Amino acid sequence: MALEQRLSLKLSQKLVMTPSLQQAIKLLQMTRMELETVLAQELVENPVLEEASESLETEEEEEHLTLKEETPAANDDSIDHQESMDNIDLEAYFGDEWDSSYEPSMIETREASPLENSLSREGDLYDHLLWQLHMGACTPLEREIGELIIGNLDADGFLVATPEEIRAMGDEGEESHYSLDDVERALKLVRSFDPPGIACGNLRESLELQLDHQAQRRTRETPEAGDHPDEPLARRVIAEAWDLFLRRQFPLVAKKLGIELADLEPAIDLIRTLETCPGRQFSNERVHYIEPDVFVRRVGDEYVIQLNDDGLPRLRVSRAYRRMLAKMRTEGQQAEAQSFIKDKMRSAVWLIKSLDQRQRTIYKVAASIVRQQQEFLDQGIDYLRPMVLRDVAEDISMHESTVSRVVSNKYIHTPRGLFPLKFFFHSGIDRDYGDNISSLTVKRKIEQMIGAEDPRQPLSDSELMRILNREGIQIARRTVAKYRDELHIPSSNDRKQIF
Repeated sequence: MALEQRLSLKLSQKLVMTPSLQQAIKLLQMTRMELETVLAQELVENPVLEEASESLETEEEEEHLTLKEETPAANDDSIDHQESMDNIDLEAYFGDEWDSSYEPSMIETREASPLENSLSREGDLYDHLLWQLHMGACTPLEREIGELIIGNLDADGFLVATPEEIRAMGDEGEESHYSLDDVERALKLVRSFDPPGIACGNLRESLELQLDHQAQRRTRETPEAGDHPDEPLARRVIAEAWDLFLRRQFPLVAKKLGIELADLEPAIDLIRTLETCPGRQFSNERVHYIEPDVFVRRVGDEYVIQLNDDGLPRLRVSRAYRRMLAKMRTEGQQAEAQSFIKDKMRSAVWLIKSLDQRQRTIYKVAASIVRQQQEFLDQGIDYLRPMVLRDVAEDISMHESTVSRVVSNKYIHTPRGLFPLKFFFHSGIDRDYGDNISSLTVKRKIEQMIGAEDPRQPLSDSELMRILNREGIQIARRTVAKYRDELHIPSSNDRKQIF
């Protein structure tokens, strides 16, 4: 078969993601913080783009400079020099620091704060333990091993390495830098630090160590008081019936220890006062504050929707660059500069249009949610109706993927509280009468029933299912168990109170 080259025409349709469309999609699904970062970067990279919140004095100064540029002068050299200086907006360049009446004697000298007063980050568990290690009386070898031990603690304060592994970390060549006895001495030193129960391999060891710390503190403070009356039995529970205690099988614990069930209650209460995560109190996780993207306020009998534009700059194309481009076109010069300014203007216009389209789309989605969930806004969570993305997409004549991007990582502040936009989208459950009921409403009912139950005879998942079925809500037992797990509520066996 002979090979040949041939030219042919083919007509087809396909969807092409242009750069401008990609930019609009990215802006749509950004959070407010991400959007602020992107806009700030665009203001730096695109000289044609500027904020529209400039003062009237600055605009009048620009017009005044324009008149100067258009007025001829007697000396050509002075004209060129004056035009080059007029093109520089000194007030906008230097900001608040620029003063036309500048004199060296008017400079305000401010004393900088001392460097040691600046805090780069908050102290955590490791800083607290290292401070105690370096301030304590210990040998250099104990300090070196202690730093290795502290470095191998997790966020809850438990040791994630064995003494043999810590000893192996000090190997130099064929011989170890320190022995297991050295590791044990350093480990004992670290376990004596605050908080009590630190640097243990498991919860069982930590609880025993916390009981030791309590006994030592009690001896130091009130030597005549003696031991806690329930401490010996608490130690026996941890040492001899640990597995049964974890499964909350208290009658079997009492039987194994050879005591009455009523005598076990004080020891269990003492164990419950101990800390299961010793390092939790030194957690330096900061609180993340949420700033809503949409506000919904009630005015009379209607709900008014307001977009949160605080922190977002109002963008516009620079007038100075528009005049510059018009002047270049008139003179027919500097084609390369004209092309550069045109590209930057085109990019700025697309960004402004995409930003405006983003705000309009968010408003439409929020307005649709408010219309369909008005009963929830009026009367509360029990009246939240089931809703999916398709309901909003059909209401505002948009695609479901667009609605999905809008509700991603965005929040709405309503008279009922602050919610993510995704909160309003959930499935429904069939009812024998009326419309379908929201899954969130069913979860709330389950939570209320468990909160009102008898702690000594808690409701099982089957009993919860039967109660909901009597109310006309058709739900299966496994669905009740699923919702209970999502609410972080333990099973009936774990909720049952023996004492």
